Amino acid sequence: MTDPALDAETLRERALTTLTTARARTTLLTSCVDEPDLTAQHSPLMSPLVWDLAHIGNQEEQWLLRAVAGRDAMRPEIDGLYDAFEHPRSERPSLPLLAPAEARAYASEVRGRVLDLLEGTAFHGTRLTEAGFAFGMIAQHEQQHDETMLITHQLRIGPQALTAPDPDPAPPFTGPSEVLVPGGPFTMGTSTEPWALDNERPAHRREVAPYWIDTTPVTNGAYRAFIDDGGYDDERWWTPDGWAHIRRHGIHAPLFWHRDGGQWLRRRFGVTEVVPPDEPVLHVSWFEADAYARWAGRRLPTEAEWEKAARHDPVSGRSTRYPWGDADPAPRHANLGQRHLRPAPAGSYPEGESPLGVRQLIGDVWEWTASDFLPYPGFQVFPYKEYSEVFFGPEYKVLRGGSFAVDEVACRGTFRNWDYPIRRQIFSGFRTARAAEGA
Repeated sequence: MTDPALDAETLRERALTTLTTARARTTLLTSCVDEPDLTAQHSPLMSPLVWDLAHIGNQEEQWLLRAVAGRDAMRPEIDGLYDAFEHPRSERPSLPLLAPAEARAYASEVRGRVLDLLEGTAFHGTRLTEAGFAFGMIAQHEQQHDETMLITHQLRIGPQALTAPDPDPAPPFTGPSEVLVPGGPFTMGTSTEPWALDNERPAHRREVAPYWIDTTPVTNGAYRAFIDDGGYDDERWWTPDGWAHIRRHGIHAPLFWHRDGGQWLRRRFGVTEVVPPDEPVLHVSWFEADAYARWAGRRLPTEAEWEKAARHDPVSGRSTRYPWGDADPAPRHANLGQRHLRPAPAGSYPEGESPLGVRQLIGDVWEWTASDFLPYPGFQVFPYKEYSEVFFGPEYKVLRGGSFAVDEVACRGTFRNWDYPIRRQIFSGFRTARAAEGA
């Protein structure tokens, strides 16, 4: 039998590591620009960076100090200011937000009290404390906001504020362009991952017909062929809503792209560069991904198809935590955690491929799927309905796999993301699929 004390110490160390990692990233994202850039709204789609900073601290206080520890509110008067559902992003600059120094001090004080709490926490007794779930939930929440803040940095107009080394060069991918995924049942979702969120639960059996799926995400070079063939000017490839949207807004290429003579350039974190043909395409909406797939004679994979390609081991018949197995992600597996500020070339990370030979399913770019964001059979809200339940419905499309901006704590084979089909500022790409003949 495993020593319970050792188990508790392991959980404590994991919680401490993930919270510390998230806070280091938050600090980087909010200290690399001057105060005017922290308080400005760089896009009506995004909050001022200083709002995210105090919101991170407020959520940590509410869930760890109040809900877990039962303590009184430190600053109850600011709860409403940092309630994401009470104030749309476009309105947040007009609120009496904490100034940057005050927001930093508040988040720091909350974190100090949380670390004291962590020292004495027993990881059992309630659903919130079981296996350190509440600490994991807060670490994931902070990392999700870190990705949101990185999106804000990409939207920000001005000198480069962030730097990171590029991914290692990779030889041109010469493997098969697609992989056959056999039909049959597999286990989707999870009932055992201790820090999985409610929309990932419960584990359940899904039957999937055989299909082919791209070995790698669709690249910039492949997407350019769609543009050059007049894809944005041909209504045949677009849903009615998608066609109306691109015509209304004059969209003719991925966000941040522009043509200069005979070449395409893009803006990436304050730097203008030639669009690299071998990278997965980035900053495309669901409408654009769907149109490309139709033009290519293919389709977007369903969410179940994506997860089967990522988790199903045909030899054992079981579903693994990640494409490469059950081990936590390492740099050799995937491009995660803002280690780089761009996707790696298509075909990178052979050690991260799935048993079926599909690559880059985790990291690099969020991948649009054909599916609406809906609950799994047996879904139960936990710990609050505003995390998942209020978003269920056909208005949102599911994205899978994470991007280079996602930390491993907020990314696994069962993790589900969702957004409106018009969204392009997110780090989104896609791969395509097709039915197997005779299926």
